[in-house]
Amino acid sequence: MLSRFFRVGKRDFSSLSEKEILALAISSEEDDGRIYLAYAEALNDQYPDTAKIFEEMAEEESEHRNRLIDIFKKRFGDTIPLIRREHVRGYYERKPDWLMHNQPVEKMRAQAEEMERQAARFYLAAAQQSQDADTRKLLGDLAVEEAEHGDLAKRLEDKYLSEEAKEAEQKTEHKQFILTYVQPGLAGLMDGSVSTLAPIFAAAFATGDTWQTFLVGLAASLGAGISMGFTEVASDDGVISGRGSPIKRGLATGIMTTIGGLGHALPYLIPDFWTATTIAIIVVFIELWVITWIQNKYMETPWPRAIFQVALGGALVFGAGMLIGNA
Repeated sequence: MLSRFFRVGKRDFSSLSEKEILALAISSEEDDGRIYLAYAEALNDQYPDTAKIFEEMAEEESEHRNRLIDIFKKRFGDTIPLIRREHVRGYYERKPDWLMHNQPVEKMRAQAEEMERQAARFYLAAAQQSQDADTRKLLGDLAVEEAEHGDLAKRLEDKYLSEEAKEAEQKTEHKQFILTYVQPGLAGLMDGSVSTLAPIFAAAFATGDTWQTFLVGLAASLGAGISMGFTEVASDDGVISGRGSPIKRGLATGIMTTIGGLGHALPYLIPDFWTATTIAIIVVFIELWVITWIQNKYMETPWPRAIFQVALGGALVFGAGMLIGNA
């Protein structure tokens, strides 16, 4: 009974008639064409050469659709039944194109190649299930063409993507990665590492109690992470600035802010005060070095300038915390 319950609403592929198989193939080609056009539209501003690749692949899907419609009309008339991939059990699925919009260009190309491989497998199975000679030939031809579409994508890439264009796209993608993840994450790490120094070490030297110090550090780190994350989300929707998804930036900022604060709060789980404080100070130096390294590697800040900025800011906040704690 249970297995029958889960089978409700979907058909086995083997139960489809030739009319339904052709209808499924038509709707699938329509969907894939729309997905490629959506990819092209999403990439057109920043990656126009890759957008052309997807536009031509969409044209190929449209040509396949027209051939399928021609043979359907010849055999079954003008009314095409509505049957889509979600109606067939075990049929390959497509991710919504909006899930792919913010993906790296290489991932989108890889997704397109996988789509073609799935379509080729479908046409092979459909051809084996068809009895009509013309239909079987068309489905077999489409299986071969879809299998070759990976090569088509490569040929189109060679056609549109010169070495200069590839280099330009890689630079654009690298810049987008920095704007969406590195820059917000770095801001969060700096804020979490530096801004929580004062309250944590003030609490440590004021109370001498490692557990109370840990609770102060935990509260400061989580509070700063939540605040910074929401501030990043609300400050810029990314449309005009081109900095990418505000949710992704907010998560990067919030998580790195929390990590930055917890780094020197966690040592105070150690009961011995001076052991915990010594380890916390060592962690602070490691955090500041990581911040300096990120600034130099990704933000191209010269080492002397990065070291001066981070060391000066950290020293001032650390000193303020110790002074307040000993007051």
